[in-house]
Amino acid sequence: MSSAVDFQDVSTIGLESSPVAPALAGLRANEARYFKNKYDHVFTVEPAAEATEVVDWVHAILQKERDLVIESKPLEATAFEVDGIRMAYVFYESGLSINVMYTIADGGKRAVGFKLCDGMDVPEELATRFKFARQKSKLAGTIRGSFFVIKGEY
Repeated sequence: MSSAVDFQDVSTIGLESSPVAPALAGLRANEARYFKNKYDHVFTVEPAAEATEVVDWVHAILQKERDLVIESKPLEATAFEVDGIRMAYVFYESGLSINVMYTIADGGKRAVGFKLCDGMDVPEELATRFKFARQKSKLAGTIRGSFFVIKGEY
């Protein structure tokens, strides 16, 4: 069952098992606000167990592009299309958020983004492979982010 993410009244529903649930909820709300403001898109999520196709797609890209396996349990996921871009998000128990931006047209931008919420350590599987930049968010505090460009076809 999918639910819209409210960025006015931030809630930890669906993320309660995370040790950084309030910060992860802020990160999720930050993404919801971005898509509402930029694309007038309502950001909805569903439990990862019900969104296995999305989680599997993201994990397949990580595995094939960078031989990465995320150790943390996925809690929620979503996939949608805006302006010819397929977007997918997976929110993990550790506080990690992974998004895939995949332009459908040939030659478009395609990338995987990593965001770490306040209070979490950089996951071991990412620590030596990526440098993380910091950004401030009213909803999420300090977000650390990194990305890589997708080279293959998915």
